[in-house]
Amino acid sequence: MASTQPSTAQPTTTPAPAPYGTWSTPVDAALAASHDGRPEYVATVGEEVWWTEPRPAEGGRRALVRRSAEGEITTVLPAPWNARSRVIEYGGQPWAGVARASGGPLVVFVHFADQRLYAYAPDGPDAPWPLTPVSATGGGLRWVDPQIHPDRGEVWCVCEEFTGEGASDVRRVVAAVPLDGSAATDRAAVTELSDDRHRFVTGPRLSHDGRRAAWIAWDHPRMPWDGTVVMLAEVTDEGTFTGIRPLVGDTDESVCQVEWDRDGSLLFVSDISDWWQLQRVRPDAVSGGAVPTTTLCPGRGEEFGGPLWKIGLRWFQPLDNGLIAVLHGTGTTRLGVLDPETGELVDVAGPWTAWAETLAVRGDRVIGVAASPCTGYEVVELDTSTGHTRTIGAPHTDAVDPAYYPQPQERTFSGPGGRDVHALVYPPRNPGHTGPEGELPPFVVWAHGGPTSRVPLALDLEVAYFTSRGIGVVEVNYGGSTGYGRTYRERLREQWGVVDVEDCAAVAEALAAEGSADRSRLAIRGGSAGGWTTAASLTSTGLYACGAISYPILDLTGWAVGETHDFESQYLESLVGPLAEVPDRYRERSPLTHADRLRTPFLLLQGLDDVICPPVQCERFLAAIEGRGIPHAYLTFAGESHGFRLEATLIRALEAELSLYAQTFGIDGVDVPALELKR
Repeated sequence: MASTQPSTAQPTTTPAPAPYGTWSTPVDAALAASHDGRPEYVATVGEEVWWTEPRPAEGGRRALVRRSAEGEITTVLPAPWNARSRVIEYGGQPWAGVARASGGPLVVFVHFADQRLYAYAPDGPDAPWPLTPVSATGGGLRWVDPQIHPDRGEVWCVCEEFTGEGASDVRRVVAAVPLDGSAATDRAAVTELSDDRHRFVTGPRLSHDGRRAAWIAWDHPRMPWDGTVVMLAEVTDEGTFTGIRPLVGDTDESVCQVEWDRDGSLLFVSDISDWWQLQRVRPDAVSGGAVPTTTLCPGRGEEFGGPLWKIGLRWFQPLDNGLIAVLHGTGTTRLGVLDPETGELVDVAGPWTAWAETLAVRGDRVIGVAASPCTGYEVVELDTSTGHTRTIGAPHTDAVDPAYYPQPQERTFSGPGGRDVHALVYPPRNPGHTGPEGELPPFVVWAHGGPTSRVPLALDLEVAYFTSRGIGVVEVNYGGSTGYGRTYRERLREQWGVVDVEDCAAVAEALAAEGSADRSRLAIRGGSAGGWTTAASLTSTGLYACGAISYPILDLTGWAVGETHDFESQYLESLVGPLAEVPDRYRERSPLTHADRLRTPFLLLQGLDDVICPPVQCERFLAAIEGRGIPHAYLTFAGESHGFRLEATLIRALEAELSLYAQTFGIDGVDVPALELKR
């Protein structure tokens, strides 16, 4: 693979010494906000390549775009159409398309505003027309992971149906929706293909001969990275499912993707060997007892899959010639082509170090979404017949001199007990400035969300927003992060609020001890689960001078008994322990319980439409610190849910965070509005 390091060319002028945090930079909050998000959900429609991409300036919608065979890129759906699903709140694959012999392509998509399925012929005269009805019950009817079957006149997908007003009054099934629009006002016209024996399901994959369907299922209290099963069904001539049964997977085995090969075998990714590995099973050879499976690329301590946070993610795709395109790696990801007969794996050439969980194939071509430390996410095509790669969509362009981009250092630190803690360190970097002699830079620890997630090795202009001003950033893949095997992931089992806090602190302490960071000017920030880690760190370690907390969990007991959505409503059973057995642990771990220990300034950012980490968590925490004289700011944003998408919100949040650091660290002359800190 080609080098992934950014250019280290030296500027032609000598950098001028200036206090850290005051360096002039063209990377402002508006620039960072305009590059927020990435292309997602690539697929081919005939000879065209389609995908969704973010539009922060258009109300944060996800636009569906297409690239013609001639290379012309156009927007399929004009504003305000927004291709985004809310199934399990995190959504997933929101669209599918097929080429037709006449009339151009047909696309089916989920519109975010009402969560209905719509059909659209972009080359025709008509506007999108609805395929599914609206339900007034609870969260309504929602759809995700569609697969169009024109010969059957149907689109198969996951149906999420609320049965009451509560967040967990919900059922999910595999369903078939007529393409003729007959279900647009008639729920009864939707055919349920599976029963609702499982709480969660993914969209079904139809075998090439049309005889079988397979999908993934799991149940509370497990999350999909804990344990899932692959369900198999025979497909009748009438298009219904029969003989539904489990094939592979278990309560302690995570299968994250299934696809049919052309020989009738089923390819799947399982972590039964500690790492998510690509395997094959032949359903016709299964006759009871142990199911014979074959690992296709054995002996590699790497991940070939990941956490199923969204429904329809893809880490591999079989090609027509028998080879398999795979995403794999430890910590970082690469695109490779696997020969399943020999086990030979050849990685593509190119600078990319982070591949998103989306792949499409067409003939000899493989299409994915990838980034590097010096390029943002772009749509990339591999021609497997020649080995040639090229960018075909959302191409990266340098909005500023790349000398302002942060330069990552992949490092492994020593945590408590000598355990490894992986992190990406971004020292301050600016071609025009250097720090004064004898001064160490302030550093901010970034705790990622999930917590079953990880930070990719990819260009992030939010990081550059701080590093180009002279504030260092370190992103910590603490114990519990994915990308390092199941054992590393399960370090967090019943240890949330302990291991993550300790690992972040160990990295910060190490940077200070080695002279890379100013111990008196350390901060921590994070959103969602990262907001939890940030708040838990501020109320327990005494290490950080301040913190920025976004849409957090602050009260475990409240969150566990009805203050979140169904998907994560029992997540704490594994992260903390069964509530019925260890209720005191929920209270003792919560930042809310220890609000009296808080001594440092903090910024709290919250979307008012957030149903995953609702505003009531923040409000309860603020009531607990009222009158204690702790400098703080609480900024709320209407129209924002879990994670910010609106351009104005992204700008305000970044500038407020910078102002917090400037006031806390004693940095004068920052170029943002002053954040009012209340006491």
